[in-house]
Amino acid sequence: MTGPDGAHLLAISDLHVGYEANRQIVERLRPEHDDDWLLVAGDVAELTPDITWALTTLTRHFSKVIWLPGNHELWTHPQDPVQLRGERRYRHLVDEARALGVITPEDPYPVWEGPQGPVAVVPMFLLYDYTWRDGTPGARTKDEALAQAREAGIVCTDEMFLQPDPLPGRDDWCRARVAETARRLDALDPSLPTVLANHWPLHREPTQILTYPEFALWCGTEQTEDWHTRYRATEVVYGHLHIPRVIWRDGVRFTEVSLGYPREWSRRESGPAGLRRILAGPRQAARR
Repeated sequence: MTGPDGAHLLAISDLHVGYEANRQIVERLRPEHDDDWLLVAGDVAELTPDITWALTTLTRHFSKVIWLPGNHELWTHPQDPVQLRGERRYRHLVDEARALGVITPEDPYPVWEGPQGPVAVVPMFLLYDYTWRDGTPGARTKDEALAQAREAGIVCTDEMFLQPDPLPGRDDWCRARVAETARRLDALDPSLPTVLANHWPLHREPTQILTYPEFALWCGTEQTEDWHTRYRATEVVYGHLHIPRVIWRDGVRFTEVSLGYPREWSRRESGPAGLRRILAGPRQAARR
C-alpha cells in the first residue's frame, strides 16, 4: 500500500468526541491531498456508537484511516450499549473498524511510500504495566506504587472501567500485547524503517513533565523503551498525555498528536491542535 507523490501521512489522537466541541472539530477535519492517510492514535471516545461515528466520518474524507485503541475505547462504560469486557471488547472494536475499511493493529502493516522511500506504518495496542514508577519514588512493586498514587489522590479511571478479561490484570494484558507485537515486528524486513504508533508513549521521557507525576503508572511500560532504535523508527507517534509537542531521542522524532479535552485546548492561544504531519521533520537531531 503506497501513497502517491504530494500526499501526506497525518495523525491525531484523543479526539474524545463525547464532547460536542470535539465532535464539531472531527466533522471539519479534512485532508490536504486527496490521497492523504490519517493515523488515529486512540481515545476516539468511550461509547461504541461514538467510536463508530467518528471512524465513519473520517473514512469519508481520508484515503486511508489507520486506528489503534487508547484506554477510553477499552472502557466498559455503564452507558455503552456494548457491555463486552477486555479482549472481547477490543476484538469487537477491531471488527467494527474493519467493516469500515479502517486498518487496525491486527492487520498487516501498511507501507507508506514517501519521498525518502518505503516506511512500514505500525499501529500498536500495548497498554501499560505500572513499571514507570518515577512519580512514586521508593515503590518497589506495582501494589506499593498504586498505594502511593492513591494516597496522593491520583487514580486513573481505568481502574474502574478498563477490564483485562480474560487475563487477571491490565499489566498481564500489556505483557501479552508487547510479546505478540514484538513477534510481528521481529518478522518485518530488517531493511524497512518504521513509523511506530501507540496510544501510550513508548518511552518514559514524555511523562517527565506531567503535572501529577504519579500518573506515569498508567502511561506505558519499560519493555518498549528501546523500541524506537530496536525497530528502526523514523518517527514515534503517541497520545494519551494531552500535551501535543515534539521531542527527540536517539535521533528519532517523538510526536504527541492529541486534541484533548475542550477545557485543555480552549486555554491555548493557538486553539486546538489539528492534524500533524508525520515524516515531515528531519531524520536526525542534535538533542538526545
